[in-house]
Amino acid sequence: MKTSLKEKAKKIKLLLLDVDGVLTDGRIIYDNKGRDLKVFDVHDGLAIFLLRRMGIPTILISARGSATIHRRAKDMNVFKVIENAQPKSKAFLKILVDLKLKPAQVCFVGDDLVDLGIARSAGLAVAVKNACPEIKECAHYITKKMGGRGAVREVAELILKSQGRWAKAVKSYLE
Repeated sequence: MKTSLKEKAKKIKLLLLDVDGVLTDGRIIYDNKGRDLKVFDVHDGLAIFLLRRMGIPTILISARGSATIHRRAKDMNVFKVIENAQPKSKAFLKILVDLKLKPAQVCFVGDDLVDLGIARSAGLAVAVKNACPEIKECAHYITKKMGGRGAVREVAELILKSQGRWAKAVKSYLE
């Protein structure tokens, strides 16, 4: 029997996110001093903050490094940032060991070929709408929103609603 999307989402204890193309729209802008600039969606940031508040940490994993990622991660209350992860699948195995998790307890959101190893192993593999075909093929869910444009918020809502915790998360803003 095939496990439903909701059943997969109920098991999630960690959100693991690629950065470029998932938290951003995939563009990298360099200023005249060679620093990279990235644009993040505020709705995605609140979603990560809400997940952490509800007991589900987020780890950002990137094949490259960027000071910009650390600044945004701090704003969103991200649990950990893993940079220069090549291959990402090796870092994923270390995360599982360090946090004593099973692959079924991890939701991974990716968009490109460097994400294939984790996408094939995670309990809930998500491709953003603008992901490459290979990621979409192995995804359990494809977002309606584009990477960097609310896709992470969509995934966070899916997880919290499946776990019956969305109403509690919303209620915390009514007090």
